[in-house]
Amino acid sequence: MAAIKFSESINISRNSADIFAFTQDYTKRLTWDTFLKKADLIDGATEAGKGVKAYCVARNGLGMVTEYITFNPPKATAIRMTSGPFLFKNFLGSWNFRQLTENSAEVIFLYSFELRFPFSLFSFIATRNLKANVKRRLRDLKACMEES
Repeated sequence: MAAIKFSESINISRNSADIFAFTQDYTKRLTWDTFLKKADLIDGATEAGKGVKAYCVARNGLGMVTEYITFNPPKATAIRMTSGPFLFKNFLGSWNFRQLTENSAEVIFLYSFELRFPFSLFSFIATRNLKANVKRRLRDLKACMEES
């Protein structure tokens, strides 16, 4: 089965550097990321960066270890799954931050994943749920950033 890809975006009334820094600060991650119930950098890391691994657990209980493969403040970051729920054959995600005006930026989440059989038979459900979660995360990030 081919990889499933989708992206969602939102405009936030803050500059991209502030948004990037806030989203990559794991001490603040659960402040805005309501999809997760746990978000920790692992293997002794104290801040996000290329090669750093994180362990995140979704509210549904599924956990995933990811590794940063790109870390380019304040423009982009990308991760790949190194271990995670059996349903995923692979999982990649990138977050891009594009400055629009002095105090406005577009945040774009792009996800790409493959599901193992038999989960691949229900890829439309997984995609629908992930898209809904990404939209909610972006709305929550916007609300959190624009309130502060």
